[in-house]
Amino acid sequence: MSMQEKTRTFPVSFSDEEWRRRLTPDQYAVLRGHATERPGSCSLLHESRPGAFACAGCGQPLFAGLTKFESGTGWPSFDVPLEGAVEISIDRSHGMVRHEVHCSRCGGHLGHVFPDGPPPTFQRYCMNGIALEFVPAEAG
Repeated sequence: MSMQEKTRTFPVSFSDEEWRRRLTPDQYAVLRGHATERPGSCSLLHESRPGAFACAGCGQPLFAGLTKFESGTGWPSFDVPLEGAVEISIDRSHGMVRHEVHCSRCGGHLGHVFPDGPPPTFQRYCMNGIALEFVPAEAG
């Protein structure tokens, strides 16, 4: 957990015990414990229907489905988040310096952002699919 997350209060906040009740063990490991799911293991990797991707911890919409692209990494990738939906902090774990992406509403760890995405943003928001929920667009 980053220093920012230890000291910041998010709009959606629960005790550790409540997070464990609300999330599956795998979701808890990623969203609250900063784990990473195995590449290629997420059912959302190939999700391409119209809709949006929301935080599995609090339901906040994070990415429009149209911003998803196939990066070949084994994790769902997006080139731009919805405005104000995510926040970035510096992650110095594992002997690297990376830009961690977390939900601005609950602080849940989502993944990392890298500067090797497609134009026009050149960003690759590489997300743990287990930290996301897909919300299909309403038909009509």
